[in-house]
Amino acid sequence: MQQLPPIPPNHQLLPRVIAVTGCDGAGKSSLSEDIHSHMRARVPTEWLYLGQSSGNIAQWIRGLPGIGAPLGRFLVRKANRAHSEKATSPDTATMLVIFILSHWRAHKFRRMLRLCRRGVLVITDRYPQAEVPGFYFDGAGLGAVNAETWLGRKLAARELKLYQWMASYVPALVIRLNIDADTAHLRKPDHKLSMLRDKVAVIPDLQFNGARILDLDGRDPYEQVLHGALSAVTTAINTP
Repeated sequence: MQQLPPIPPNHQLLPRVIAVTGCDGAGKSSLSEDIHSHMRARVPTEWLYLGQSSGNIAQWIRGLPGIGAPLGRFLVRKANRAHSEKATSPDTATMLVIFILSHWRAHKFRRMLRLCRRGVLVITDRYPQAEVPGFYFDGAGLGAVNAETWLGRKLAARELKLYQWMASYVPALVIRLNIDADTAHLRKPDHKLSMLRDKVAVIPDLQFNGARILDLDGRDPYEQVLHGALSAVTTAINTP
């Protein structure tokens, strides 16, 4: 079985959580879903997406009668701006959208904790962290923008505490799929190359509060990647 480093002491370990992270195009969604499919045949298992889900929220809002469509378009515009770490001087509406999206992520995180308390194995696509700000990296959104107003600073401080709280819970294992930006762009041509370069520069250095991390190469044959991931998952959920 895969050898994993020990979990540092004094962390809130989640022994039934496996997080899959990595740049867009690395294959994290496919891998997390396949791990879920394999593991649910053995133990009660749930799959959970821990991104901010701005697209899904906007789609739900668009379905509301009357104001739904324009409000959905408004949210998408604001969420797109929230994704950019280089955004400067956001208006109040943009700051509120970023703040709301972070709370939506926290809502899903609390659902994950409830599943854990029931003994369910949870496979997550992405995982929040408090080391580097920016939705690009699953960090605090307001920390990556120039929120200079009194309200902006207040919201940013509250959002940071929210991410610090989520990051204090350490998964049993973080599976990190690494990839270069050019390969990621070939797989995801609708994504900005500059954004992918930012991700591949930052994500490999995230420590997820001392979690056990398995680094895999997202360019390797997929069956090899899946085999390595499943071996590590089995070890992680059976190792104190």
